[in-house]
Amino acid sequence: MPISGLLYSVFAHLFQPSLQTTGTHGICVRIRGKEFRVADASFSLLTGNSIETRLVRAGGVIFREGEQANELFVIKSGYVRIQVGNKTMADLAPDTIFGEMALIDNEPRSATATALTDVELVPVSEKQFLFLVSQTPHFALKVMRTLAQRLRTMNKGVY
Repeated sequence: MPISGLLYSVFAHLFQPSLQTTGTHGICVRIRGKEFRVADASFSLLTGNSIETRLVRAGGVIFREGEQANELFVIKSGYVRIQVGNKTMADLAPDTIFGEMALIDNEPRSATATALTDVELVPVSEKQFLFLVSQTPHFALKVMRTLAQRLRTMNKGVY
């Protein structure tokens, strides 16, 4: 199967949407009867009921600083703590992504992610991530906004 066919299959399996162009409104995604404009989409679109998830018990390490990365995560339920060394950088809530930096720059993990509560995660592979970024510009913008917000928060703590 050509790579484009494989990526489409991944997208179709991940979202199971019907896509349609709606004139000036751009692309709409219909999931289980609900319609979302892609421009309004949050990361919660990645956490539908038929999506494969990974459960991590409270206190479990999701990944460690310095490890190689091949996926990012969307929090479907529960809370995750991001730490660099012994310093807490963020506590993340449902419908938030984390672990995306390593997919963008191909560097090892820059932090450790730990489940604060039992957490249900949706892993997004590098291939799925690249497909989403290339096919849905609003997803790419949402990821960039997340990164910019985190950088601004870090800057406030440094200066």
